[in-house]
Amino acid sequence: NRTSVEEFILLGFPGTWQSRVSLVVVFALMYSLTVIGNASIIALVWRSSNLHTPMYFFLCNLSFLEIWYTTGVVPKAIGVMLGTSQTISFSVCILQLFFLLSLGSTECFLLAVMAYDRYIAICYPLRYSSLMNSVLSVRLALSSWLGGFLAISLLAFLTSRLTFCGPDVINHFLCDIDSCLALSCSDTRPVELATFLVSIIVVVASCVVTLVSYMYIISSVLRIQSVRGRKKAFSTCSAHLSVVTIWYGSTMFLYVKPSAQNSLDLNKIVNTFNTVVTPLLNPFIYTLRNKEVKLALVQAFQKK
Repeated sequence: NRTSVEEFILLGFPGTWQSRVSLVVVFALMYSLTVIGNASIIALVWRSSNLHTPMYFFLCNLSFLEIWYTTGVVPKAIGVMLGTSQTISFSVCILQLFFLLSLGSTECFLLAVMAYDRYIAICYPLRYSSLMNSVLSVRLALSSWLGGFLAISLLAFLTSRLTFCGPDVINHFLCDIDSCLALSCSDTRPVELATFLVSIIVVVASCVVTLVSYMYIISSVLRIQSVRGRKKAFSTCSAHLSVVTIWYGSTMFLYVKPSAQNSLDLNKIVNTFNTVVTPLLNPFIYTLRNKEVKLALVQAFQKK
């Protein structure tokens, strides 16, 4: 006779009370900066008519996504580390897993779309306004969101059908696919196969689109005669390339593998970087390396 587990206990990070409080302060500070930074980008693009272009429309989508992505992790993680909210019900665990993986898949698609946008802007500058119009921009963004959530629906459904009969302790500060598979007492091979296939379709396919786009971009930039022209072209896509490198590096480590049961402690560290650090870096990478955003920011303060 097996008893089905109805809730899990999240361990969070091991260590003394002082070390966990220090982590709580760091998480809370990074979360606050992430929300403020990404919300500021959305507000700035909304207020500045000079930034009403497809590039900044996609950037607003990415900033909106990052706010919800880190919100789905940090508040619960703080409760876990403080010991005030270490339990999580099975249904909420599956919901968090679905929410985070769907947003992660959407980010993969959005980064690929942004790379395609930069490819058209640099390789076909005279036809950019006609090729990447507002209708196509909305369709690409909407497809990214729908594709990201639909891609994870089957995976979340299969995970919810797994049987858990104990132990009920998750060595993490969130519910991820590896932890669920490690605790399940039923056959996890279908879920592992589905995870691998979805990872190939979402992560690898979008990464290939991004890499191919940048191959054409670099080839086009190198043919520019003037040094100033090359520098300007590289500056328009260097920020996006930085975000892509950080995101795909950590995401491929976590999900693109035949078996999902790797080191949970190492996954915890990479998940921290993926769900807390990267959403914080995105607004600063885009704003500090972009003259148009700086100019719009200065104009906004001058108006005030």
